Amino acid sequence: MGWEINASEIDTPLGFQASGIHSGIKESDLDLALIFSETPSIGAALFTENSFKAAPVQISQKHLSQNNGVVRAIIVNSGNANACTGETGLTTALRMTEIGAQLLNISREQVLVCSTGVIGVPLPLDPIVTNSNYLKQQLSPSGFGNAAQAILTTDTSRKLCSALSNLKGKQIKIFGITKGAGMIHPQMATTLAFIVTDVAITQNLLYKALNEACRLSYNSISVDGDTSTNDTLAVIANGASNSPVINDEGADYSSFLEGLIQVCQSLAHQVTRDGEGAGKFLTIKVVGASSETNATKIARKVSNSLLVKTAIAGEDANWGRILMAIGNSGVSFNNHGVSIFIGDIQVCRNGEGLPFDERKAKMILKKNEIDVTIQFNDGNASAYFWTCDLTKKYVDINAYYRT
Repeated sequence: MGWEINASEIDTPLGFQASGIHSGIKESDLDLALIFSETPSIGAALFTENSFKAAPVQISQKHLSQNNGVVRAIIVNSGNANACTGETGLTTALRMTEIGAQLLNISREQVLVCSTGVIGVPLPLDPIVTNSNYLKQQLSPSGFGNAAQAILTTDTSRKLCSALSNLKGKQIKIFGITKGAGMIHPQMATTLAFIVTDVAITQNLLYKALNEACRLSYNSISVDGDTSTNDTLAVIANGASNSPVINDEGADYSSFLEGLIQVCQSLAHQVTRDGEGAGKFLTIKVVGASSETNATKIARKVSNSLLVKTAIAGEDANWGRILMAIGNSGVSFNNHGVSIFIGDIQVCRNGEGLPFDERKAKMILKKNEIDVTIQFNDGNASAYFWTCDLTKKYVDINAYYRT
């Protein structure tokens, strides 16, 4: 089965509702969201590997382990990360799950909690408590648009993706929202992302699929090389489509995985395109490497190189910076077998520079989307990574983020 992908319209899977409201955590704009499965559902999630895990990450991890993956709801706030806030922060995060549970008449262990925003500032509970009933009243299948808006911080626009297909005669859907523009770097999960589906699948296979989809999407993007204290990627499946349960790694699982990967890649690419101050979206492709692991290490190193990213921002075809980053990847390779292409222009062959048309290269680098291909002759492995340029605006945004 094929998947129809739409990154601009909301097409909610059966049995899901969401809402997003302004509670007062932020001075203005929406800042509190709720996602809910009307029917029993399971969930899986991946979290940051940052040693300073925010309170909501710790509580969500605990709830997943306590409840065998049963997840019915996610409550999220923006404007405050509730990170590095000690026992008070843990109490607040737990209280948020209790508020969600009371609103929806479910147990608190079935609620995940997420926060995003400034680190180290206590999260006020009063705005959440005061506006909780309104948050519930706004729940609807069309409420995901407001939810997508309510989770944003420095993002310039909301990010969402819908996927539609059929399984054994039943229409099935996957839908996701995400946020992120800074502190974006692959490390188990990146930014905040919430995906819902009306597919029926076992919890073990849902977790397996999420890991694979994350590897090929959120774990393959980078904006600035920093991993947040709050990163969470979660998926909820409720089986409301009445499609057959996916309980083995056969054709149905492969098809579902394909859809999940496409949704995650679309969301991850939207995050990268909206990187703080970014003007250009880069695809780094490594081919001919000795292993996929090595290809990924090289692609990641090039994507994270500040010198590469600033050269792209300046529309300078400085291929030497790319070669420098490759050499710093820690991967062993044949130095004399490396070629580099910017767009369709080859600028390096056998580890050495080639004469090329600087004006044509400049025109390629003026585009909003740029491909860089790094070719080895060490094997057949390949990897993709997606990143953005680094501009003065990134400094402006982050120099005064807290004040």
